[in-house]
Amino acid sequence: MSSISVVIPLLNERETLAELVRRIDSSSGDARYEIVLIDDGSTDGSWAAIQELHAQRGSVRAIRFRRNFGKAAALAAGFAEASGTVIITMDADLQDDPKEIPRMLQKIDEGYDVVSGWKQRRFDPWHKRWPSLVFNTILRYFSKLPLHDFNCGFKAYRKEVLEEIDLYGEMHRFVPVLASARGFRVAEITVEHHPRMHGSSKYGWSRIPKGLLDLATVVFLTRFRYRPQHLLGGLGGGLFLIGFLILLALIFGWIWTRLAGYENPLHLHERASFFVSILLIVVGIQAFATGLIAELLVANYNPTRPIYSVADRIGPAA
Repeated sequence: MSSISVVIPLLNERETLAELVRRIDSSSGDARYEIVLIDDGSTDGSWAAIQELHAQRGSVRAIRFRRNFGKAAALAAGFAEASGTVIITMDADLQDDPKEIPRMLQKIDEGYDVVSGWKQRRFDPWHKRWPSLVFNTILRYFSKLPLHDFNCGFKAYRKEVLEEIDLYGEMHRFVPVLASARGFRVAEITVEHHPRMHGSSKYGWSRIPKGLLDLATVVFLTRFRYRPQHLLGGLGGGLFLIGFLILLALIFGWIWTRLAGYENPLHLHERASFFVSILLIVVGIQAFATGLIAELLVANYNPTRPIYSVADRIGPAA
């Protein structure tokens, strides 16, 4: 039987932690499991509640950050700490229902590497649902991965998936996309969603511009991470060629109007197309050069520094 780690990032969720752990306990059955809580800089006394839970249940382990580093950093810390062969991620606000965990594990047992939850019926305000709908539609189109709810934090992973993916910024939303790009099998199941009873949501419309920027990064990483010159060099070469052809046509026109004795011969500095051609040539050369620099960075990239700082630890290191 697989060992399970339930990784839960949290920020100011003191009121929900005891009930969340109780629900996980009641849903675990005979499975071997641990709960890894990552306090991402809470200021409401969440760490004291976590210490109390650890004293009551040996299955609860925890990490506290010195300040708020973001959900991706919290998940990265939780993944590094988790000892299970299957890792479940969920939010701490009681909107995710732990009773869905056995269904996720069943899907893992069917041979899938990532199981993503789909909150088909959501109990969130419109200003949270609509940005998520827009984001999911755009990401589904560009990633070619037929998931309905990329934003759902309720997911299950085989540990080897997470060992191959680096998290930073807000890349936690794109783990299924990154995993699929590396050949892992991804599935989706509908999960029950509950209204938020305590606290407030940390997300809204501001996620859209950030998400679109992250989407561009993910498309680049999944398609051109190890061959950036194929994108930048191709773009630069195309722009250079267009600019060169325009400039060549203008030069030909300049020569022809003079050889033919035109009364008003072509003057390059009077044509906007001349400056456009120069701009395209310069930008094309810059894009090509940037591609070469990116190739050098990829060849020598070797991350050694974590993106978080741990203040305290409960339980032995994995």
